[in-house]
Amino acid sequence: MTPVRSLARVMLSGIFVVSGARNLQHPGRLVSAAKPVTDRVTPLLQQVSPRIPTDTEMLVRANAATQLVGGLMLATGKLTRPAALLLAATLIPTTAAGHPFWNNADPAERMQNQVHFLKNLGLFGGLLLAAADTEGRPGLRWRAGHRIGHSRRSVARAVRTARREARIAVRSAATARRLPG
Repeated sequence: MTPVRSLARVMLSGIFVVSGARNLQHPGRLVSAAKPVTDRVTPLLQQVSPRIPTDTEMLVRANAATQLVGGLMLATGKLTRPAALLLAATLIPTTAAGHPFWNNADPAERMQNQVHFLKNLGLFGGLLLAAADTEGRPGLRWRAGHRIGHSRRSVARAVRTARREARIAVRSAATARRLPG
């Protein structure tokens, strides 16, 4: 991993590690802001599995724990692509609950929430870039295409060989019929 890539991942993950740890310890301060979002998500969670907790405080803790673990994984370079996708997924409810600038009547509060909303949008973009980063190695798409091309060439080679062998067999049979025996 290059030093720039390592530094960028640590810098990107910092907000998730710090806020994840803080929100895991003190989720109560976010419950009222998160409630409108968790109320919308609860029916979906119940359809997935009735055993998933739907208590707002528990969902805030789960999101915080995900951000903490995902941030640490991204910072340490362990499973960085899945960690970046996981962090990006946690930003959606966090941003919707924490910075709904469209609901603010006060212009100063609206502008403050809009700035934080756009900041989270920028973090989301950075996480998508981190999720797409193959660290200079061929990506899955290239490897699949390369493997398909290799397979096509192998099949074409096998077909040519089979045709050649068939022509040789036909000539041998024709020659055998012409020979007095």
